[in-house]
Amino acid sequence: MSARKIASTAYRGLLIAFFALVIAHAALDLGHPVWWDFLPLLLAYVVLVVAHRWGGAPDSPRAAREPVEVEPPVTGRWTALNSPANHTPSHHTHAYGQTFAIDVVAEPGPGSRPAFRALWPLARRNADFPAFGAPLHAVADATVVRATDRARDHLSRNSLPALAYLMILEANVRDLLGAGRILGNHLVLDLGDGVHAVYAHLRRGSLTVREGDRVHAGQVLAQVGNSGNSTEPHLHFQLMDGPDADTARGIPFTWRGTGVPRNNEVFDIPARQAGARA
Repeated sequence: MSARKIASTAYRGLLIAFFALVIAHAALDLGHPVWWDFLPLLLAYVVLVVAHRWGGAPDSPRAAREPVEVEPPVTGRWTALNSPANHTPSHHTHAYGQTFAIDVVAEPGPGSRPAFRALWPLARRNADFPAFGAPLHAVADATVVRATDRARDHLSRNSLPALAYLMILEANVRDLLGAGRILGNHLVLDLGDGVHAVYAHLRRGSLTVREGDRVHAGQVLAQVGNSGNSTEPHLHFQLMDGPDADTARGIPFTWRGTGVPRNNEVFDIPARQAGARA
């Protein structure tokens, strides 16, 4: 096990211990001083400081390198969100290899994607979003190293109450449980030369490949879903320097023929481009 994996596992375990002690103290009146409950929290941050000092922290930025050019993972008309073309880290964290990640949502026409609402409806069905079920393509010839699609697709979180629930409770619980709960159903491809591509929030049961399979650029791999830490059906895509999002660091990308779309930029990918060769 790598130093970064040990650090992230220890940090997460200590946080869980802290919350467990606080709850147990309140419910059972354990009799020890309250400050004892905070010892795991203190140790968790000691782990972070030591990990950063020794360069093992999974949320430290990766050394700058040239973007890796790959094929687009989608076809059709899409809009970019949380783009690294606007700022990095694009998702406001280096954790889980997300430094240069991007989110894309399908918008085949004006008004085709439900708008965010202040109060009502609290949530929407996934079928209301045009991205749900859209095919995802291999961005290069690669080997499948991780593939999971058993998590459920939950309702959208595109109202203020639903978003508050996601940010305050759901996201923090998922973070404690590890990268797999954040990514939901996901796929990791080994592109070679230490580059791995991640497709996250996939639709339950939609994978067409298994770990160990060899795939070619443009091949359909899965469908867009709404699993994991997701507000609505969309694709979260990123490149990173290892197969484990708990310990990997982000790598910049550019999509052949498209580049890196900026936030709220609408872009079209012709079907022929997804399988194009350099």
